[in-house]
Amino acid sequence: LPISFATAALGGEVEVPTLGGKVKLNIPAGTQNGKKMRVKGKGVKSVRSNLVGDLYCHVVVETPINLTDRQKELLAEFETISTGLDRSQTPRQKSFWERLKEAFD
Repeated sequence: LPISFATAALGGEVEVPTLGGKVKLNIPAGTQNGKKMRVKGKGVKSVRSNLVGDLYCHVVVETPINLTDRQKELLAEFETISTGLDRSQTPRQKSFWERLKEAFD
């Protein structure tokens, strides 16, 4: 599921194509690249019953290319403001146990 840098940082809604059409998925603010999101009841139907599975979307944050001068200026300003932030406000690499726990969520 490709999303923009701004949507990942600020949050928003995106349309996700499913087998039955498009559905809206809420992207929380601060979503990181590689996050797995679940859309309940929009996956593949079971062969043996009428149950419908869940659809899992892997978030891919797209880095912008071919920026205008104004966009470069704004990103440079953002970088200047962000320097020296508390580490709790920025993502960090997850430990093995955190990734294992997330795999079972």
